[in-house]
Amino acid sequence: MNVRVHRATVAGAVAVAAAAAAALAAPAAAAGASAAAATPRFLSASELPPHPSSAWTAGPVTAGQPDPLPMCVGDALPSTSVHRAFRTDLDTGALQVTVVERDARHAKAFAALLRKHLDTCARDVAAQDPEVTAEQKYYGRLPVEEGAVVYGVHTQTSWGATDINLFSVGRDGRVVTVVQWGQMGGFADAPVAAFERTTVTAVNKLA
Repeated sequence: MNVRVHRATVAGAVAVAAAAAAALAAPAAAAGASAAAATPRFLSASELPPHPSSAWTAGPVTAGQPDPLPMCVGDALPSTSVHRAFRTDLDTGALQVTVVERDARHAKAFAALLRKHLDTCARDVAAQDPEVTAEQKYYGRLPVEEGAVVYGVHTQTSWGATDINLFSVGRDGRVVTVVQWGQMGGFADAPVAAFERTTVTAVNKLA
C-alpha cells in the first residue's frame, strides 16, 4: 500500500365520472408538482468541464443510489439519493448525486461525513486493494452558498492502469450535492479550474 496526501491552496363519460376523475387528478397533479419542486436541478452536459475531443452526454435524473457506487463517498450515500450520470465517447465520465435532508442541520452533518470520507480516500482505496497505490490532493474551499470543497485522487494499479478523479461536496440549506469527474491519467490531466466552475454551478442550482 502506498498513499500520499497533499494539500494545496486553491484555492430532483359522464359529468359525475368526470368530476370524480378531476377530483382524483388534482391531488395527484399537486403531489407530482410538489415532488418535482422538491428535486433540485441537476447539471446539464454543457456545464461539465469541456472535453477536448468528445461532447458530453447526460443520462436521466434517477432516484436512488448510483450503480456502481462512486469511489470513496459511495458507502455514505442514502437510498434517498437522486443522481445523474454523464459520459463522453472516450475515457471520461462524471456523476452528480444530490440528497435533500430534513433540515439544514442534518445537511451540514451529511456534508461533513462526505468530506470525512474524502479526507481519507487515498488511504482507504489503497487499504482495500494491495495492487493499488493512491495519492490525493485537497484543492480547497469554494465560496458558494454554504460552501463547497474540492479533492483530487490519483490511483495506479500494479499492472499500470492509472486514473484521476476529482470530487466536490457542496451544500445549499438542506440540500447536499456531490460531483465526481474521472478519466485515465494523472493530476496533470485534471481540469481543476473547470471542475471548480462546474461545482459552483451545481451548488447554485440546488436552490
